[in-house]
Amino acid sequence: MKVSQGVNISSVIIGALPDDAAQVAAGLRLLEGVEVHVVNEDGRIIVSIESASEGATVTTFEAIHRMPGVLSASLVYHQYESDPDEEA
Repeated sequence: MKVSQGVNISSVIIGALPDDAAQVAAGLRLLEGVEVHVVNEDGRIIVSIESASEGATVTTFEAIHRMPGVLSASLVYHQYESDPDEEA
């Protein structure tokens, strides 16, 4: 039996104090599956999370919430992409 190799893709907007944003972004880059796309000078950071399961996405999202310097984190998008080889 073949195990599905799909991926969960999420987008998160993170709020930090402007003076802390670069340090928060550096910490985010250390998390597996997280890609930092934008670091605004007002402290907003836009990232994507790619993971193999919804549980892994939740774990990463919770880790972001607990990071020093993070004031808020809002999940704004989530999609499951199936493996194209499994589609009929």
